[in-house]
This record gives sequence, C-alpha cells and structure tokens, in this order.
Amino acid sequence: MQFKYPEILWGLLLLLIPIFIHLFQLRRFKKTPFTNVKFLQLVVSESRKSSTLKKWLLLLSRLGLIAAVVISFAQPFSANETALKEKETVFYLDNSYSMDGKNENGSILYNAIQEFIKNTPQDQLFTLFTNTTVFKNITIKDIQNDLLEITPSADQLTINDILLKGNTFFSKLKDVQKNLVLISDFQRRMGGIIPQDSIMEINVFYLNPLNHTINNSSIDSVYIENRTNETIDIAATLTTNTTEESLPVSLYNDQTLIAKTAAKFNKNKKAKVTFSINANEKILGKVTITDNGLEYDNQFYFNIDEKSKIKVLVIGKPANEFLDRIYSEEEFELTSTSLSQLNYSDIENQHLIIINEIDELPSSLATAVKSFHDDGGSFVVIPSTKGDLNSYNQLANFFNTTSYSSTITQNLAISHIKVAHDLFNNVFENNVDNFQFPSVKTYHRMQTIGQVAIEFQNKEPFLISNDNAHFFATALSNENSNFQNSPLIVPTFYNIGINSLKLPSLYANIEDNAAVEIPITLQQDENIKVVNETIEFIPLQRALPKKVQLTFMDNPKKTGIYKIMHDQKLLRNISFNENRKESELVYSQIPENNGITSINKYFTERQKNNAINEFWKWFAILAFAFIIIETLLQRFIK
Repeated sequence: MQFKYPEILWGLLLLLIPIFIHLFQLRRFKKTPFTNVKFLQLVVSESRKSSTLKKWLLLLSRLGLIAAVVISFAQPFSANETALKEKETVFYLDNSYSMDGKNENGSILYNAIQEFIKNTPQDQLFTLFTNTTVFKNITIKDIQNDLLEITPSADQLTINDILLKGNTFFSKLKDVQKNLVLISDFQRRMGGIIPQDSIMEINVFYLNPLNHTINNSSIDSVYIENRTNETIDIAATLTTNTTEESLPVSLYNDQTLIAKTAAKFNKNKKAKVTFSINANEKILGKVTITDNGLEYDNQFYFNIDEKSKIKVLVIGKPANEFLDRIYSEEEFELTSTSLSQLNYSDIENQHLIIINEIDELPSSLATAVKSFHDDGGSFVVIPSTKGDLNSYNQLANFFNTTSYSSTITQNLAISHIKVAHDLFNNVFENNVDNFQFPSVKTYHRMQTIGQVAIEFQNKEPFLISNDNAHFFATALSNENSNFQNSPLIVPTFYNIGINSLKLPSLYANIEDNAAVEIPITLQQDENIKVVNETIEFIPLQRALPKKVQLTFMDNPKKTGIYKIMHDQKLLRNISFNENRKESELVYSQIPENNGITSINKYFTERQKNNAINEFWKWFAILAFAFIIIETLLQRFIK
C-alpha cells in the first residue's frame, strides 16, 4: 500500500492520547454504608468488571476512529511501479497498400482506425504518425476526422525508419516512461522486427490487426514480348496466392475494351497472358483484373505512342544497296554524305551514324561522334581495308579500351554468333550450328574488354558491340567479303538501327524518380507541363540544345496515363503505376513478449497496468463505523 500524502501519517501519534487517558485516569469510588456487607461485596465486584470491559471497548473504538481518519486523509492506494511514472506515447499507423486488404467489415486499415478512435482515452495526449503524415501532441478528438480521411499510400517505412522517426518525437526527460506502439501488418520487406531489450529506453509494442489470410491476385508487369512491322505482342504477368486456376484479364485502349482472355496459373501460382495489337496504332493501354484482395494492383497502365522514323546518316562511301533494303522508308530516314561534304551540325539530329569505309578518320569527326554517343546516339564503324588504324583508335579507345592493332590478309570465315548478345535478342531461339557463315579476305585484328557479338573462326572479334557503339573488324564491300549476301546481315544492321532509337518505356513506377527525354528545343522561360483529367504539374526539367530531360520526383501521386504538353501541343504520353512490392503479402514473426493482435487489448492492458486503486473512502467508512460503535457502547453497556 502506498500513500499520496504520507506525511499525514504522523497524525497516528494522536493514538497515544486515548491510551494515556485510559492508563492514567484514576477513578475514585464513593463509599456507601450498607447493613449487609455480604451483598455489598458482590455488587462492587460486578460493577468493577463491567466498567473495565466498557473502557477497553471504548479505547479500541476511539483508537480505530483516530487511525481510520488519519489514514483516510493520507489517501492510501495501490498501483504498479510504472503507473506512477509520467508517460509519453507515440503511435505509428501503417497506411501502406497492404493494409487495404479486405475482410467482412471493410479494409484492415479502416477497421484499425475505428478501433483506435473507440479505445483511445479522450484526455490522453499522444503523437501519431503514418507513412505520409504526422500529428504531434494531440488528443483523439483533435484528429478524429483526420484519421477517418487517411487513405492507403505507396509509401512504406522500414522498421528501422519507424523506430528512428518515432524516437524523435519523445522528450529528453529521463524519468518518463516512453511507449512506441506500431500498428501494422509487418510485411517482411519492412525489415526484421527488433525484440524488446531491457536496456532500451523506449518500450516498443507491435500491434498486428491482421487476423486472417488475405487472398489476392496481382498484375505484376506489362512488357513487349515481340514486335513486327504489323503487330506488337503485349505480355502481362500475374501472380496469386489463391486457389483459383484461372482469372479473366481485360485490355483497354483508353475507355474501349479491345481484348479479353483468361490467365491460367501454374503450380507456382504465376501466369502470363499475351495480347496482339496493331503496331501502327496509338495505345493508351490498361490491363485489368477483378479480385477481392488489394485494390491497387488490379490495374496496370501503359502506353505506346505513334512510332517515329529512325534517322540514319551514312558518312563516307554512299549507302550501298543492302542498307537501302534494310533501312526502308517505312521505319527509317536514310541519308548519305561524303566526308568532304559533311555538315557536322547534322550529326546531332540523327539517331544512328554509320562511318562507312573512310580511309582516315579525322579527329574532329571522332570528337563529334563521341559527343553524339554521350548524348544517347548510336554509331557503327565499318573500316576501310586500307584504313589508318591510328585514326580509328581515336574513337575506339573511348569504348572498353577497344583498339585496332594490325591488318591481316587472310581468307577467314565468320563462324560464331553470340546469340545471347542483346543485339540478337529474339532473333535466334537456339545456338546456331548449321548456318552458312560468310567469310572475309582482309580484316583488322582488334582487342577489347567489351562484349563481342560475332567472332571469326579463330575466335578473334568480327563485330564488337557495346552500349550503342559498334565496331566491325573489316570492310563489308563485296570486294572484300560476302557478308552482304549472308542472312546474318539483316538482323545485325536492323537491330542496330532499331536499338538506336530507344522507344519510350511502356510505363514508369511512381516512386522510382523516372526520367524521360523529349526531342524538343525550348526557348527561354518556356516549360513542359504534364496533365491528365484532374491534375496538372510541371516536372523537374533540364533543357539541352536538342532535347529536354524530364525527371519525375514528387509528382505524380496517382497512377494513370498522363500527357506531356508544350504550348497546348501533345508531345507524348507517359504512364505511371505503383510498384508491386506491397502485393507480396509475406509477413514477419512478431516477438511473443511484445506482440499484441488487438488494439482494444493493448489499451485494456495499458489501463490495467496504469490503474491506481484508492482506499481512502474505505477508511472514511471505517471511521464512521467506529463512531457508531462508540455510540452503541455508550448507550447499551452500563
């Protein structure tokens, strides 16, 4: 038992007063003459015994009265040690997408908010933060409406981030109990849960309101599986944790349904569906499914804009007939110029530069091509059989320390294609064995630490291809090689041309700080805007001589397809989706010593631990009882 005012207990010394009175009070008896002494002795004896009993009972009642009154004013109580400490409480409420899972009463997040509002004491001061907002030193009635307006977000703090951020909201006081309460489903990607340590200054409690398994199917990604001149095959991958064997999948172009199929899940609960669309059609695409799990991963946005022609410039020998056939007018814009008539300002307007059998490469051209490549352009070097190798190395040495070393006159066959090279992606299904390989009469020996796409039969490089820089080892004219007549020439040069214009990505993730380049020249004080049906914003942009780099950092906040506009003109579309990390639904194990599944249970236990049982009223009642006892003693005992 503890006392609120223990100094009042000194009042118990008052108990000595009735004791002294009882012990030292000498009561004189008056003698009365009586004729019969025998009967007198009996009366005196009985009177003295009854008087002594009454005095002892009165003494005990008065001692009890004084003790009860003194203890009542000292206000006795009982409580745990922590109940008397000042407390600071910080709550973390996880509002990530995984908390939007549904049960019979709505989403997990909504139910957690309702339970929190219902059980939080009205007068308790606390701080609450989510992945996106902070409420400092408030009561529940101050933020009740704000809590009800919290929506799921793509942002997700890790456990370490939550602990560090939560710690900043506590004061520096020492004799204060500090409680950090985490309300989340604790997905494994949040990081490991830290068990409570006795030396930690903060008490951490983990509240998991998830009490059932969430069945969820998700569209994980959309990509181009195959592309021809006529069609584009769009593939979508899906995952599920349900027992469903198939799921309907729909493809929309803007608001129009253009295709529908069923995703068949394998034993790993994964599926892939493919849609074929017109290669020349502009697509504002949305792939959708319907399920009762998480809402955000049921649709996936992408877009394919109208295809631009790829600009190819041949410098040196005129474009041969094989280049005219490969780079057709439908997809390419092919021009040729001799070295003497080259306008260097034309280089930066191209997508692909082909240096075709120039005997000596000027340093000015090497510098211009290097700058062109640094700005995202592609180039091909086809050396002359009599070329000055040192002049070629002015350019080649910049790329994976590639160099031309010597000229070899030898009839040598091309015998090996690196089918895994990016240049031959989707060209060969298997390794090429029974292929009619071409040969050359003269070639230049090359060294490199980069990737080789095609090799001679002696394992020396025929074509070195890395990061849009392509170096052939020999001239491709009919006088030196039959490579022009080989089936290999078409996929080689066609893929070089196609890859020189990087098609915009089908989509970007909101939180990945996506960056795109727009081929436009801005005047001073001009800018590019991004808009959709509901919002408009200006992204971070960097103006370069022939293009503008856009970086999406803080915007957009919502998924969808947006228009990139300049002066009321549509430049291109761009699609944004949420990262699918929240769809994994794999959870961490919570330590038993500080894991609670119910918000109501947490507040009940806190109330029990903080309860103070006061006893002063009982002692006041006891004092009143002693008063009644003394009154009865005085009245009924003679």
